[in-house]
Amino acid sequence: MALHPGLKALLHIKDRSTSQWILSDGSGDEVTMNASEIEEGQEVGEEIEVFLYRNRQGGISATPMIPHILPSEYGWAKVLKISPREGAVVDIGTTREVYVLPADLPPVQELWPAQGDHIFMTLRTDRYGDLYGRLATEEKVLELYERAPAEVYNKDLKARAYRLLPVGSFMLSVPENYRVFVHESEREAEPRLGEEKTVRIIDVKDDGTLNGSLLPRKQERLSDDAEEILRYLENAGGQMPFTDKSSPDEIMEMFGMSKAAFKRALGRLYKERRIVQEDGWTKLLG
Repeated sequence: MALHPGLKALLHIKDRSTSQWILSDGSGDEVTMNASEIEEGQEVGEEIEVFLYRNRQGGISATPMIPHILPSEYGWAKVLKISPREGAVVDIGTTREVYVLPADLPPVQELWPAQGDHIFMTLRTDRYGDLYGRLATEEKVLELYERAPAEVYNKDLKARAYRLLPVGSFMLSVPENYRVFVHESEREAEPRLGEEKTVRIIDVKDDGTLNGSLLPRKQERLSDDAEEILRYLENAGGQMPFTDKSSPDEIMEMFGMSKAAFKRALGRLYKERRIVQEDGWTKLLG
């Protein structure tokens, strides 16, 4: 048969039965399409572009909803649900959902995508004509990524993980399609496949690829330290016998931070008029 599942085709509307339209390529090959999918005003004899897929009876059907991902074409597919046995069910923009099989997902199930994540992939068909998702390889990403300008240095980008390795996470920014590598030392936890994160760009390389970090900036870390001190004060009744004169060992034992970090956080709280230090005590204001 000349008409193959997984491909687009330009066919003629040949005839209509009660619930289906018959489409033909003009050489004798025919497929069916649900009558509800014909647009109002379309008639027998007109030409229509469709996407072909293997139906549940084993034959080939057509739909005018052309997916945004096709065999040899790559794009983001939204994860609709996850099944430990069947893998990820994804939306490619047509009437048929597609599976990404467990064998194609990370070996550690905790790193599988979750509902709402997006997988960068293409389509493949098995020997029966059933459609499946195939993850983009590193070689393919190196063909498809966009070169990033120097101006993105120290900027925040939204990016999704497409390849996971112990040494780090490989991500693509959206919507720019910049390639970002996050070394394992620049993350607190490994992102899931397809998970979207905010990445801070720490290097723009000569080939236009990027190095990124999932760790907070220095001033954001200071804010975290300050919040921890505030929580301690609130739980301690609004005052504590620790100040910027306390010993490094006392501070490390009680707060798990260096004295320098502790002093910076206290300074931030003091500037914001949240605390006051007197007689060897730090006290909440207000």
